Amino acid sequence: MKFLFKIFFLFFIIFGIFFGESKANDIQYLASPWVQQFTKSTYKAGNQNWGLSVDQNGLIYAANSDGLLEYDGAYWNLYPHPNKGIVRVAQVHPDGKIYTGGQSEFGYWLKNNNGRLTYHSISKRLLKDLNDEIWKIIIQDHRIIFQSFSTIYIYENDKIKTITEDGEPFLFAFQANKRIFVEKIPSGLHELKNNKLIPVSGKEQLKGHNILSILPFDAVSFLIGTAKGGLFLMSKSGEITPWKNDINEELKNVQINNGIKLLNHYYVFGTILNGIYILDENGSFVQHINKSVGLQNNTVLSLTVDKQSNIWSGLDNGIDRIAINADLYYYSDNSGKLGTIYSAKIYQGYLYLGTNQGLFYTSWNPNKKYQPIDFKMIHGSQGQVWNLEVINNVLVCGHNTGTFQIQGTAMSLLSPKTGGWVIKLLSPHAPYVLQGNYTGVSLFNSLPNALTYQTQYPNFRSGVQLLETQSKNSVWAAGYNELNLLKFSDDFSVIKQIKPYAQKNGLPKSGYLGVYKLAAINVFTTDSGLYVYDELIDKFTPYHQLNNKLGTFSKANKIIPAGNNSYWFINKTRIALVDLLQGGQIRVDSIKLASLEDNMMKYYENISALNPNQYLISIDNGFSLLNLGRDNFKPNNVPAPLIRNIRSLFSTDSIIFNKNEEIVDIKYKNNSIQISYALPFYTETPVQYQFKLTNTQEEWSEWSKLPYKEFTNLAVGQYVFTVRAKLPNGFITKETKVEIEILPPWYRTWYAYLGYLILLVLAIKEVRKWYNKKLIKHEKQVKKAYLLKQEELLKQEAIRAQQHLIEIKNKQLEQELYNKNKELTNATMNIVQKNELLNALNHELLQLKDENGNKLQPEQLQKVAKILKNAYEDNMDWHLFEQSFNETHENFFKKLKHQFPELMPNDLKLCAYLRLNMSSKEIASLLNITTRGVEIRRYRLRKKLNITTEQNLTDFLMNIS
Repeated sequence: MKFLFKIFFLFFIIFGIFFGESKANDIQYLASPWVQQFTKSTYKAGNQNWGLSVDQNGLIYAANSDGLLEYDGAYWNLYPHPNKGIVRVAQVHPDGKIYTGGQSEFGYWLKNNNGRLTYHSISKRLLKDLNDEIWKIIIQDHRIIFQSFSTIYIYENDKIKTITEDGEPFLFAFQANKRIFVEKIPSGLHELKNNKLIPVSGKEQLKGHNILSILPFDAVSFLIGTAKGGLFLMSKSGEITPWKNDINEELKNVQINNGIKLLNHYYVFGTILNGIYILDENGSFVQHINKSVGLQNNTVLSLTVDKQSNIWSGLDNGIDRIAINADLYYYSDNSGKLGTIYSAKIYQGYLYLGTNQGLFYTSWNPNKKYQPIDFKMIHGSQGQVWNLEVINNVLVCGHNTGTFQIQGTAMSLLSPKTGGWVIKLLSPHAPYVLQGNYTGVSLFNSLPNALTYQTQYPNFRSGVQLLETQSKNSVWAAGYNELNLLKFSDDFSVIKQIKPYAQKNGLPKSGYLGVYKLAAINVFTTDSGLYVYDELIDKFTPYHQLNNKLGTFSKANKIIPAGNNSYWFINKTRIALVDLLQGGQIRVDSIKLASLEDNMMKYYENISALNPNQYLISIDNGFSLLNLGRDNFKPNNVPAPLIRNIRSLFSTDSIIFNKNEEIVDIKYKNNSIQISYALPFYTETPVQYQFKLTNTQEEWSEWSKLPYKEFTNLAVGQYVFTVRAKLPNGFITKETKVEIEILPPWYRTWYAYLGYLILLVLAIKEVRKWYNKKLIKHEKQVKKAYLLKQEELLKQEAIRAQQHLIEIKNKQLEQELYNKNKELTNATMNIVQKNELLNALNHELLQLKDENGNKLQPEQLQKVAKILKNAYEDNMDWHLFEQSFNETHENFFKKLKHQFPELMPNDLKLCAYLRLNMSSKEIASLLNITTRGVEIRRYRLRKKLNITTEQNLTDFLMNIS
């Protein structure tokens, strides 16, 4: 039973190899793979890259003129060599050490606790300084072989052995099938066995050719590449013969410089003069990659293969990644010869391209042999080609000037109707073929190997770009934002009915309108989504079941069949491959052709099937070839993302990060961090990342192409940062985690708290000491304050006694002033009474009569009148009044005289009497004048005092102080 199973399994493998459409690890032979260029301004190091190697995680290491380069898919890191010399070779050991050699030095690099590579010299163990240059490193288990042109150094068990061969120089050492070969000059090829060089039996065959590559051809034989002698095969026993291949003579001229084996049955050779050549195990030429198709230059110094079978080439100026195992290959029309491609077909050994400039052809080799693509224009095809279609083994070209049949490199006119956009065979069992063109619809008759033009329907004159059958005699015709249902007669000789539908019967207003067959159902494309037609109610309705699953591709402007219930949905240069699965499920792959977005002409995107698994996609400057029969993404080979470093946002130095530690401790002052990560998985479409950080973000973030995330002002505590990646085919990698602890600031650490406790005890002691001092001081202050208070009380008591004395004295003064006022008033009134008495006496004297009854003569009264006059004019009363008045109204006359110097003595008297608030009559008596005279004086006084009539004169004088 086991034997039968083995036979069946072997048969299945052989059947798959010989009869399968394509092998998963086949290299396309048409067009060229995409070349990703890394210039020296990208990796920021020297031009030349002498050696390349890949580690277990997929990281790329390059021996560069300025040191050792490391690339993880997102970041380049340069590690300058400690001796500042050129690094010529780099090889990664399975244990993680990166061995390098170069000018006067060899050793290895190892990551330190920060994740940075540090150099450890081996050559320093030599007894004398190394004055040599290492060009090759071979890792053989625990034995490391360093080779220069003069010496072979074997490093094992921390000891170094040397092989010099009596000064005969070496060229290069190679390892293949666990055997090590070295070419000596001029002795030829030798094998290293037990630290001795044994001549290879057939070495004379290669003498003088300079061996630059030895690769395993099979389990026991070897493929040898020489500088100028081409390729040779060496058997297990050492017999050497030339290897027949397609390009041996060319390889002799371009000078092979290195080589690698690829995908188990391809051989890649880097040359000095013309880039990279790839051969298969049969010697067939498969690919030629040089500067004309994307390499930065044609001098290839080193080669290696990454985990995804991409070729990495170290060049004389830069590093390039060649996506040799990718689904997409490219043909670039750098000269502009082709123009924009609108259609493509393979027919009878030719690949035809219909473009805006004409119809082009090139030979198409179905045997998968490499051939340079050289497109030529078919004579007479100049102008816009819209459509190429094979109908009943006839290649039809819809052209701006008409419709043509293509046979080989010639074309013949089928129809003069201009602008053949689309042509459809209505049924494989019927001879009728309809064509949509600038002016309507044409009818063709189809027979095996023949197609003839019949007529252009005269009653329909709208341009038609799309045609799809609705029923036996009904056809949808769409074009220029129009949609019509055409009903034909049974023999399709006439159009019986034309029914327009654009923007009615449920169709929305749309910038474009198309009709396509999707799983035998007509679907109508609009910028509002897909619609379907219900013939029973003659109405269009949204195709919700499909629209909801397609997302943005529900608004596709074009749908192209991809076979096996698969379709290309195109939404303004964005392309998705949609698979219609059983049970109404669909699968949408929008990543496969994401790199072509915006590289096509909108609304005229073209995807042409060349065979069931190969498609030609027109792009702005040429075309791409897509191979759907390959699946290069093997989940078991996809690594988890690498967390490269954790940096402080406010410091140029990396925070201590070691992937071997369980927790990364970060100081509180660095709590704003940037976490950088990368996936060493190299594809044309960028990898996307998703992350989360526990305690701040429990849900996954949105997918992003950025290979880093910044977090600011993280609180003290522990966090777990988790990151995963998504490949272009939608595969999600395993998660990578790192635990981060934000340490508390120094003032919240245990030793800080211990310090706080010690300080607290000391502070308590100091407080108690201070309190006792303060208590003593307080007692003194209380005593002092008591004494001061007593003293203050005594002072206040003295002040109150003094104030009391002052009050008493003021009362006495007030009483004295009152008495003086009273005396002044009394004295004044006495003067008034005296004057009144004198006036009365004078009046009585004037009334006296003699004995005769006659009034006395004046002469008789003269003496008495003189006495009275003297009494009136006596100033004694005034002086007494003035003295009393000054005592009562201190300095009144001085102040008045000072303010009003024009005042006369009589004016001052009047002012004094007015201040005492005396009436005009009393004043008149005092002044011995009439009341009228007093008024006159008052008026004059107002003038002198400059007092208005509205102001009271008495009040004015009483307010003078």
